[in-house]
Amino acid sequence: VVPGRAHEGGGAALRAAGGHLVDGEDSTVHEDWAGRIDLVVDAITGIGGRGGLRPGAAALVRRYTAHGAPVLAVDLPSGVEADTGEVTGDAVRADATVTFGAYKPALLVDPAAERAGALSLVDIGLGPELPEVPDLEALQYADLAALLPVPAAESDKYRRGVVGIAAGSARYPGAAVLAVSGALRGGAGAVRYAGPGADAVIARHPETLVHPGRPSEAGRVQAWVVGPGLGDGTEAVDAVSDVLATDVPVLVDADGLRLLDPAVVRGRTAPTVLTPHAGEAAALLGTAREEVEAGRLAAVRELAARFGATVLLKGSTTLIASAAPHTPVRVNPTGTPWLATAGSGDVLSGLAGSLLAAGLAPLDAASAAAHLHGLAARRAADGSPVAALDVADAIPAAWRDVLA
Repeated sequence: VVPGRAHEGGGAALRAAGGHLVDGEDSTVHEDWAGRIDLVVDAITGIGGRGGLRPGAAALVRRYTAHGAPVLAVDLPSGVEADTGEVTGDAVRADATVTFGAYKPALLVDPAAERAGALSLVDIGLGPELPEVPDLEALQYADLAALLPVPAAESDKYRRGVVGIAAGSARYPGAAVLAVSGALRGGAGAVRYAGPGADAVIARHPETLVHPGRPSEAGRVQAWVVGPGLGDGTEAVDAVSDVLATDVPVLVDADGLRLLDPAVVRGRTAPTVLTPHAGEAAALLGTAREEVEAGRLAAVRELAARFGATVLLKGSTTLIASAAPHTPVRVNPTGTPWLATAGSGDVLSGLAGSLLAAGLAPLDAASAAAHLHGLAARRAADGSPVAALDVADAIPAAWRDVLA
């Protein structure tokens, strides 16, 4: 990139392999090679790089990738922020990345992650030097299988847990149906529904226990889900306040997030899980949506700390953060772009709430739900558009895949 600045050992190795060094700023070299480049290896900056590529380096990248040759990044695409996944300027977009020693946050968190392409990790003996507690972690099938609830011989529907759903409204009855659909497939033994969408819920899921009044009057539950499709009227405000006053874990999603008081959430003795998308997260933080999307890792950590809650930040990279100190943020490795469809978040909230009711810790329930939700979406879509109910219907098959 800069004449005379090539790494001495690397340059020697290149020459020994039959290569040669050229001045990257020499335009005649590019003219000679135009259209004849088979592979571009990006090794401009490493994990110590900060900010985007300098103008000269950015111009070189554009020049040598203009003809469509595949790009292989060394350790991480040059120009991305290694520790945060942010992209603050020009950066390489790789088809594949070979990283060394350990995965870097930038390889797992968008917007940097979508520039990394296919990932391959090479062990170079750094294990003893790596911290015992990583910044990030991603569940694999074996981790998920160990978390999913399995009923014992003596289990009944109440011992398996009951999840309450306070969702839907006269305007959005479908949100209630979708949240219940996810909850019925999440491992709890029964689902109680409280709200104005009872007729729609019973029509789709007759096994649901419905109650037309306040959530706290619906009967005993082990966890509540509140928010999807509630709207912003007095009934919605009352439902959120009523649920947050209970002594069981509560998951707050969608409309419920707009009605939150951080002091009330922090003052709860039982756990709280928040599941915002970027726009909702921005409103909770008092910032712009673009800032959340550009700095997802910082945003999810700030939300967890501010509310004293477990936060699942939805999006192209779903992140789950606990308010507990020294706890890795979890990165969900599953999903598909087809999952960006109306109602899919309602299914996710019901699924996560059911896992909470079945006894999983908040971080585990949110992480397992995101993982299963992403797997189910892949199965349901299979390369084509998918609806939220299709995702809910595919959860059992995804669950079986994990256990198998």
